[in-house]
Amino acid sequence: KSRETASPGADCSPKPAAAEHRDEAASKKNLCVKAAKEHSIPKDLTKVLENKVMETVMDLSHVKLSVVEMTCLGDADTEGIVSKSVSSHSDLIPGVYEGGLKIWECTFDLMDYFSEAGIEFTNKTVLDLGCGAGLLGIAALQGDAARVHFQDYNSTVIDEITLPNVVANCTGEGRRMGRGKDTKASQPPSKRPRKAQGSPDVLSRCRFFSGEWSQVSQLLLNSNQPCSKYDVILTSETIYNPDYYGALHDTLAQLLDRNGRVYLASKVHYFGVGGGVYLFEKFIEEKNVFRSSIVKTIDQGLQRCIMEIAFK
Repeated sequence: KSRETASPGADCSPKPAAAEHRDEAASKKNLCVKAAKEHSIPKDLTKVLENKVMETVMDLSHVKLSVVEMTCLGDADTEGIVSKSVSSHSDLIPGVYEGGLKIWECTFDLMDYFSEAGIEFTNKTVLDLGCGAGLLGIAALQGDAARVHFQDYNSTVIDEITLPNVVANCTGEGRRMGRGKDTKASQPPSKRPRKAQGSPDVLSRCRFFSGEWSQVSQLLLNSNQPCSKYDVILTSETIYNPDYYGALHDTLAQLLDRNGRVYLASKVHYFGVGGGVYLFEKFIEEKNVFRSSIVKTIDQGLQRCIMEIAFK
């Protein structure tokens, strides 16, 4: 799958009269900046999994996304992204919904790479940037990371998908589900509401954020809770839109530890949106802050790559 292009969503604030005369290219870049928010973890974890149907993929439990689309209406979706995505038949509405309701295939590429390359998370601080379902961060948690923070553009994604997935995989029941490494469900999904059992201590190592990257960076850096830089930043399918490259690059530069590593999974090219691996590599080279290398190429279907990024 590749991300689809959709019409930009409604403006989030009135434009001055002069803005009406901007050319089309400029207006496309004038996307809404979504404020950052930290999401609290409910004390009653059973509520988090209430009415959720779970599947298993690569030995991890995750919320069945088609059920979320059917049930996440009204107060559960204050941003209205589910109805907008369904009605527009699009996985991407720039500045409104950025694809977090799907699990994109490069996520599985990066999880495979963790095993193949022996990536160590023990005692590391990790950021799952553009997390969606949060599977990358969950893998880091299960690899004994000291802290894992999850960020997605949309608050609905954090509340209805990411947080439930982390809770499900912090329980004994969640960890027992599935044994295969196939990207399809290893067994039929449970039809009964799940109960959270034990291991809430894992959640004490987690924080959850929604909002645009630069806003989340400011929230973290200005927080009353001291935020040390991240040893590892994981991100998948976040370089599809070249308009976002500046914000992504600045976020990595602000939040990555001097000796840290970024592991980025992406398609070589995103048809209809314009971004891709080589364009982002060129952007990094011109900025002259990071060095990057392609550490793995996957040729099945649309060509995909894993990039490793570190400070020069």
